[in-house]
Formats: sequence, structure tokens, C-alpha cells
Amino acid sequence: EVQTVASGGGLVQPGGSLRLSCLASGFNSSTWVMIWVRQAPGKGVEWVSSISIGGRITYYRDSVKGRFTISRDDAKNTLYLQLNSLKTEDTAMYYCTKKRWGADYNEYDSDSIGQGTQVTVSS
Repeated sequence: EVQTVASGGGLVQPGGSLRLSCLASGFNSSTWVMIWVRQAPGKGVEWVSSISIGGRITYYRDSVKGRFTISRDDAKNTLYLQLNSLKTEDTAMYYCTKKRWGADYNEYDSDSIGQGTQVTVSS
């Protein structure tokens, strides 16, 4: 069974930082492009960042470029997202998942979205 469990969220002031982790199980995550997505209250799920197999290539949505950093440790089946210079608009539940088979780098497999972690940015 494919499972993803994100952790590391919390309440932080604007300008603060957090490091999210996501443990993947039930599939060989090292052979998949992995993705972070988020869902703000009352809004749909939006793609945040992707990382290639092997981790050499990364992609970010424009609003997080220069502030977020995605990385992976395939030995630990774990995906990371470093969040810096956080803004109130980054408030959301964050999830990790894998790329949808045969799709573009930012098209995620919604069936693999598991447990998320809440990030709240507020003063």
C-alpha cells in the first residue's frame, strides 16, 4: 500500500523557517519524481515543488522560488522541504506525493497523497 506521511509543520511567524519531512512507504520512491503540494483553507490543492529521480533537478512554483528548497534522501525513503522567509500566504496543509505516471513534472498522483502536515504562518 502506497503511503506518505508528512511531518515538521507548525506555527511560525512571518519570516520564519520550517523543515518538512515526508516518509514514503509501499513503493520505491527512489524511482519516482517526488512532489510537494499544499492546500490552503477553502482552496484547492496546488503544486509547490518537484525533484527529479536522483535529485539533480528541482522545480518550484514562482511564489516559492528562492525561499523553499526541496531535497531527497533515498536511503531513508524521505523527501524534504525547507521553508524559509515564510509568508502568511504559505499557510496550508502540506503533503508529499509522487508524479503521476507519464505526466509532466508538476502533475501529481492524487491517489498517493497521504497524511499532511499543517504550516501556519501568523504573527
